[in-house]
Amino acid sequence: MPFIEHVSYTDVERMALDRVVPALLAHGFFYVDGFLGDLAGSTVLDQVKEMHLSEKLQNGRLAGSVPGINGRKIRGDKIAWVNGSERGCEAISFLLNLIDRLISVCASQLENKAIRERSQAMVACYPGNGAGYVKHVDNPNCDGRCITCIYYLNKKWNPKEHGGVLRIFPEGKPYVADVSPIFDRLLVFWSDRRNPHEVQPSYATRYAITVWYFDSKERAEAKRRFRDLAASTAQQSSSSS
Repeated sequence: MPFIEHVSYTDVERMALDRVVPALLAHGFFYVDGFLGDLAGSTVLDQVKEMHLSEKLQNGRLAGSVPGINGRKIRGDKIAWVNGSERGCEAISFLLNLIDRLISVCASQLENKAIRERSQAMVACYPGNGAGYVKHVDNPNCDGRCITCIYYLNKKWNPKEHGGVLRIFPEGKPYVADVSPIFDRLLVFWSDRRNPHEVQPSYATRYAITVWYFDSKERAEAKRRFRDLAASTAQQSSSSS
């Protein structure tokens, strides 16, 4: 397929060691422009637009519900989860393979992390009606998510006119970092409490693809806690019936 010719694994490996690792260790986040190139990035964008037009994107949900709180005021995106093997997702699959390679090279250099798996890809659209996502942490409770990667797909994006900036509030730093969701930009940051962030209101259609990479030890512990909680809840339910 022609869209795979622009980027080589060697380029990605060099970027991981020379740029991504030092930035994550020093600042907690990193972004690079021109990650795939225009042809490959445009092919990914076409596939995401097709998902949107065919109504495969549904309202994003919150991990937990809070009585009296309108979830759409907290996050206003529409999303779909894909693994890249679906028909019509060939370019998305290539993107995920490259990000996988990037993070796998980084993994041995990033603290004491055992990064061996990731989530499915979350394809997201903010529909341009002022929707955003309030300040939050991706992994506040040690659920295993270690690194967040977001690939942006928005051509001719003007943050002053269109908004939609992702603002990071690095823990312990005297500054914020504003990242515009411009086309073919890849953002990488720690998923835990080091990087609270928000998506500011978007006034034009805003597309992105996000994946989370797991620390295997933390992920296994999170699954154990969930199993123990489920078993305890089932036991309590049985005792009360």
